[in-house]
Amino acid sequence: MPGEGDSYLVITELFLPTKGGTAVWFDEVYRRLGGRQIHIVTAQVPECGEYDRHHPNTVHRVRLRRYWWLRPESLLMYAKFLTASLVQGLRHRFDAVHAGRVLPEGLVGWLVARLISRPLLIYAHGEEVTTWRQAFKLRAMTWTYRHADLVIANSDFTRDELLKIGVDSERIAVLNPGVDLARFRPGLPSADLKASIGLGTGEKLVLSVGRLTRRKGFDQVIRALPQLLRRGLSAHYAVIGVGADRDFLERLALELDLSHRVHFLGHVRQDELPRWYNAADVVAMPNREIAGDTEGFGMVFVEAAACAKPTVAGLSGGTASAVIDGSTGLRVDGSSLDAVAAALAKLLEDPLFAERLGKNGHVRALSEFSWQRVAQRTRELHAALASH
Repeated sequence: MPGEGDSYLVITELFLPTKGGTAVWFDEVYRRLGGRQIHIVTAQVPECGEYDRHHPNTVHRVRLRRYWWLRPESLLMYAKFLTASLVQGLRHRFDAVHAGRVLPEGLVGWLVARLISRPLLIYAHGEEVTTWRQAFKLRAMTWTYRHADLVIANSDFTRDELLKIGVDSERIAVLNPGVDLARFRPGLPSADLKASIGLGTGEKLVLSVGRLTRRKGFDQVIRALPQLLRRGLSAHYAVIGVGADRDFLERLALELDLSHRVHFLGHVRQDELPRWYNAADVVAMPNREIAGDTEGFGMVFVEAAACAKPTVAGLSGGTASAVIDGSTGLRVDGSSLDAVAAALAKLLEDPLFAERLGKNGHVRALSEFSWQRVAQRTRELHAALASH
């Protein structure tokens, strides 16, 4: 219940109303772990003032900015995070310090935790472990993870990557992100959304949700559409999200003469996102590894499962924790266009099979992925940490 429980100092650059799964994770969990006694030091972003006024936790915003002429560019970010966090750490008696990522939050958190003699918990998301290869950054990341009292890995894949860089297995706990089961559920009306993109009777809709980056596989879904059309499947593709690949994806759709079937929706309203999942026949994110960049878990898959929708995921990264191949969705080689097209076709051509996978995913979401369950597990991990 908010207002009860342990007192944490949470240091995270990513927090709502910032978009993204990590920001959602921290917001959902800490509002369930306690009330005003949980203090969150985070970045100042547009519209945060109104959001913070209604938040059950105490939120402190810091204006963060990188400077190209500094080395590292984020040096002032470290300093501002440290100052704001240390002020709160000395002002209140916290039970622990929680860091949203290893850098800069984890390094700042380590210093604050040691100064106030409290344990440090750091979240690991996967892609930082596999992509950060600058010598200084890699050394700082490895050192910080190894000196945390507990590291929460979002998947078995992320745990294995942490073990590779020498983090003690006894200091690692695997905890998957969750989903808001009250918001994301089957049976929500979606006819108006289908009409808004011109989806006709009998036409199929493939949906993707996420930051528009190459590794998530949006381009592979676009390239797969001609194969689906040749099989007699009149399919459209809706993409929710923003990112650096927007122009590239729009050009790709234009080159393949698919602009009328590929719909870039950008950000959608919070109340509309679950309805878009309901509108879809298949939710696809056939991710692949690109230069070490990979998917640590994939919250989109559990959001789709909560809405009883089958999913197509890539084999790389930590998607095995989110999608059970052949049971709640299909996992394929995201770098293989034929494999992606075949998985989409299998689900679109066999509605009974797709429905069965969707129902299985929904059952799993209800039993394993509620945010309340994630919060309770977080509380248990802290209790175990405190006992040591």
